[in-house]
Amino acid sequence: MNSEPIVEIKGVSKTFTDSHNNVHALTNVDLEFWPSTFNVIIGPSGCGKSTLLYLVAGFETPTTGQVILNGEEVKEPGPDRGFVFQDYALFPWRTVLGNITFGLTNNGWKRKEAIERAREYIRLMNLEGFENAFPHTLSGGMKQRVGIARALAYDPLVLLMDEPFGALDAQTRKYMQQELVRIWQETKKTVLFITHSVIEAVYLADRIVVMTARPGQVKGIVDVDLPRPRNYTGDDYLEVREKVLSLLEEEVAKGIKDSLASDNTLFTD
Repeated sequence: MNSEPIVEIKGVSKTFTDSHNNVHALTNVDLEFWPSTFNVIIGPSGCGKSTLLYLVAGFETPTTGQVILNGEEVKEPGPDRGFVFQDYALFPWRTVLGNITFGLTNNGWKRKEAIERAREYIRLMNLEGFENAFPHTLSGGMKQRVGIARALAYDPLVLLMDEPFGALDAQTRKYMQQELVRIWQETKKTVLFITHSVIEAVYLADRIVVMTARPGQVKGIVDVDLPRPRNYTGDDYLEVREKVLSLLEEEVAKGIKDSLASDNTLFTD
């Protein structure tokens, strides 16, 4: 493992405020992520998983603490971070090629170079033949592959993925997990991946960060030292899965209890 982390989260807390309430999404979170590792963040609903990802992306700023990327404090979004959303977030009026090139051409790339780069990632994502297709003609899995290709086209230092397979059916989700492992092994990007699924977390991750119920803190970290491709029913896989589930069990129960006692619904997941 590289001796220097690429992402450092130092004493980070985040509070959301509206006209009636203060919602403490995260409190005093310290984490480090190393280059070329696949990291999964999991925890109860409302524990601040997505908030943590948004802080790394620069979409939100910490109430206290710092997020450091490659030695520099994160102040705003930038092309050194690619982001993949759960709901695809594709432009419906642009083709597959147009969606992938959009961000490049709007950040100074010449059109010819942007198209060449987009075609590289179309090949990587097995989307050849669909360059001129519009999003409404694509399956959910194909839409998400376009989203991943768009995020990778910048050649970011870090790929941030917010429950990207949450809206997919079980069969497509399993296929996309396998595809993502293949893509990660080819690109060796640092990945921060949010999920509610322990099965998905253990299949994908080198390292799983388990969060507490809100306000989110680090409950524990589980290293996943299993060879790839992984067998969902193998004894070693099931052993790691049980370890993660044991960390989650108490926090999920606490999260449900707290949600029943409060109607705060700010976007803190």
